[in-house]
Amino acid sequence: MAKTLKKADVVVVGLGWASSIVANECAKAGLKVVALERGANQDTSDFLGAHDEYKYVNNFALKQDLSKESVTFRNESKQMALPMRKNYSFDVGNNVGGAGVHWNGMSYRFLPYDFELKSMTEQRYGKNKISKDYSIQDWGLSYDEMEKYYDKAEKMMGISGEDKSPFSGKRKNPFPNPPLEKTTMLHKFEKAAKKLGYNPCMVPAANCSQPYENSDKQSLGACQYCAFCEHFGCEYAAKASPLITTIPSALATKNLSIITHANVIEILHKNGRASGVKFINTLTLEEFIQPAEVIMLGSYVFNNARLLMHSKIGEIYDEKSLKGTLGKNYSFQITPSVNGFFDEPFNVYLGAGALCNWIDDFNGDNFDHSKLDFIHGASFRISQNGARPIASNPIEPGTPTWGAAFKKASVRNYTRFTYIGAQGASLPHNSNYLSLDPTYKDAYGLPLIRITYDYTKQDRKLYDFMLPKLAGIMKEMGARKFYTSPKLTNYGLVSNGWYGSTHIAGGTIMGAKKEESVVNTYLQHWDMPNLFVVGASNFPHNPGYNPTLTINALAYRASEGIIKFFKEKRLLA
Repeated sequence: MAKTLKKADVVVVGLGWASSIVANECAKAGLKVVALERGANQDTSDFLGAHDEYKYVNNFALKQDLSKESVTFRNESKQMALPMRKNYSFDVGNNVGGAGVHWNGMSYRFLPYDFELKSMTEQRYGKNKISKDYSIQDWGLSYDEMEKYYDKAEKMMGISGEDKSPFSGKRKNPFPNPPLEKTTMLHKFEKAAKKLGYNPCMVPAANCSQPYENSDKQSLGACQYCAFCEHFGCEYAAKASPLITTIPSALATKNLSIITHANVIEILHKNGRASGVKFINTLTLEEFIQPAEVIMLGSYVFNNARLLMHSKIGEIYDEKSLKGTLGKNYSFQITPSVNGFFDEPFNVYLGAGALCNWIDDFNGDNFDHSKLDFIHGASFRISQNGARPIASNPIEPGTPTWGAAFKKASVRNYTRFTYIGAQGASLPHNSNYLSLDPTYKDAYGLPLIRITYDYTKQDRKLYDFMLPKLAGIMKEMGARKFYTSPKLTNYGLVSNGWYGSTHIAGGTIMGAKKEESVVNTYLQHWDMPNLFVVGASNFPHNPGYNPTLTINALAYRASEGIIKFFKEKRLLA
């Protein structure tokens, strides 16, 4: 029998970026918060000198343990879904801090167009621009309404950047820190992009360009360009993460309690109100009930949807009838790219997760789509993340993949290679969605989440349009030879040797109307006013950027809603 614990004001599920922001804001407001994290505790001291590529990159030390919980996948509903056995398409975090520990740090604001995608598209191109098979919708909030939350998130994270993109939404304040240093590779991209008439600038980075004290009086160090960001924790406390910002701030209030190895399996509810959650201690397998006045889900995209499905909260989307919103609008990203081989060397052994130069000329509605058979677009980026020794073996097509010729080519090209990647928006389609798998279960006997997803006509048109634009920049940079990524075929969970995004969205989408969304614009569940759900699962489509800054901005919006709920005890929409 489950043991019932002392009731909390707020319980947050997972302790990554979204949950830790809500925990911090609520704790500062005087509310008693309990955080339930399925992984272990960790802090910056765990990462001192921990540049172990084999452990963290090849063996996914900070990621979800797929032997206990995975996902199943199929391209279309007539197929049987099979379980994912190795991490690739998703970087699901584990342990305190979640994916906010091992991320790269790229921190874009979404375009004003993203928040009003349907309205702005119809206004400029008419209602028939895109097929009704695509379930695009506005988010219920405009960019102008989101601006104050973006500003708050940037100040907490100490974002380093420059306000030079003519396509970005208007900012109230400058970036908290100046941009990271440009390298030879980035200068070369910038020069080429300008010559072609584009508008390059430095990517907003959560890798601090200088020592910084944030809005919660927490200190961040300066980036050392060590090249061990993505998949790693930062030993210099220079990459913003919950471990050095929101969590210590919340703990300082003495209003936050953290319970680790706590895997939540059900949201308890009755008569339209949540009363708490049931969780399993993953070490002892004991069951507990944590009662709370407010429940906030802040786990990974499909885990938020899965927990709602297990708990029978909301109507699960049905592909045939198109009824239901839970699991709807699952979307990925489109990633055409170009590899370039140069005669002169670059200092690729150094870098930072978000040390990148970027153009937005082909993103959103920043270019005319009147004669094109797709909408939206992609941001283009050259990245100097640091070429780590195991994974960095750039060779040209036709080179042997083992033996003396491979070694010779790999050694020569190590410092003479770069790539430009596009991060393309993905629009929701009626045939792409999340549901519970009828066959496969996790270590605790609960059905896995099932992903039904494939690229659509819109994705393929966008991909084909972007490839020559990317190649044009690489050519202008002076590459000796360059190769574009292959034709887009069917989506798969395993790499084809070219970069694919790890950013997914949808499943618990937000909106201004109950009939088209799971949560309202405060991320409050339409059917259960004391239940809040926050994450990229709220995005009605997947824009052409990294998602973290927008997740964090939405978490500040949700925090405001939760504190308001304690005063008004009602649906806030």
